[in-house]
Amino acid sequence: MKLTKLLHLLFAFTLLLGIVSCSSDNTVEEQEIFYGNGFLIANEGSFGKPEADVTFVSADLSLKQDNIFAFNNGGAKLGDVLQMIAFNGENAYLLLNNSNKIQIANRSNFKANGQITAELNSPRYMAFANNNIYVTNDKYMGDKFVSIYRVSDRSFIKKIAFTDAAERIVEAGNNIFVQNASFGFGNKITYINTSTNEVQSTITLPAGNINKIISNNQNVYAIAADAANSYIYQISSTGSITKTTTLTGIADAKNLEISNGKFYFTSGKKVYGMDMSATTAPSSPLFTVANSVDDYSALYGFSVINDKIFTSDSNGFTQDSKIVVYNTSGTVIKSFTSGIGSNSVYPN
Repeated sequence: MKLTKLLHLLFAFTLLLGIVSCSSDNTVEEQEIFYGNGFLIANEGSFGKPEADVTFVSADLSLKQDNIFAFNNGGAKLGDVLQMIAFNGENAYLLLNNSNKIQIANRSNFKANGQITAELNSPRYMAFANNNIYVTNDKYMGDKFVSIYRVSDRSFIKKIAFTDAAERIVEAGNNIFVQNASFGFGNKITYINTSTNEVQSTITLPAGNINKIISNNQNVYAIAADAANSYIYQISSTGSITKTTTLTGIADAKNLEISNGKFYFTSGKKVYGMDMSATTAPSSPLFTVANSVDDYSALYGFSVINDKIFTSDSNGFTQDSKIVVYNTSGTVIKSFTSGIGSNSVYPN
């Protein structure tokens, strides 16, 4: 065994024991790491440039390693605009919007192990159900569709065309739900039966334009808004609206997240939290994020994982993003930089 490989293995082992060497800013030195116990941050990069990358942060937020795909794959560029990361089994699926590909890597060591490129045209989001991969594609002024692939061999199965937007996509009860709204315009969700891979029904929300849908505990949740109020809808895995919570007086709510029985969402630079069982809007925000180069950049990314609230300031895409981590009381517990255009944090 080569000495360098032995040193890498020893480093990975000592990391698991929590005994590692790091630089003064807690950035991990260039060593091989086990990534299965921490957080992955998706960094889009600048549109039109192969600047997309992934940052790893340990579960206790004490260690960070940037650009882990390039480091573990001989310096290879990940691609252009990392829109999201999804997980299935031992693999991480890295969806690259402007590269029209899904890069697959082992989620523990981030070694590349395949790509999907067939029938992708400005892919947006993906989800897994019934041993298939479902990917929304929404080309500006072009085709809008869901492309479907087998998990086993990543082969293309079919695509389902849409006339409305094909944006976020989630799984609930082994069925697929597609958000037919983008940039706060649209009030429909399409329910796809994964046994037939055909559209089962279309769900029209009674009020507000959808900003985001998510899945939790076999239900779909949509946050929508109009000029005065916002709404959180609970939708069953068979496509029925089963509960509506009106957020009276909170305009343009977005970025819905769920953690430990609570909703979290944003309105402008304000971050709110409330019990999922609550019937009225919270009276005040948990906190308000600091000013940035512009309002759009200040809360470009928002994720809540195990009562840690991650916010990302994209700094106008001119420099590395600033990640600030809060507890659920709104107290800052950590801040650090990530790559350009950090949009989401994922548990790994």
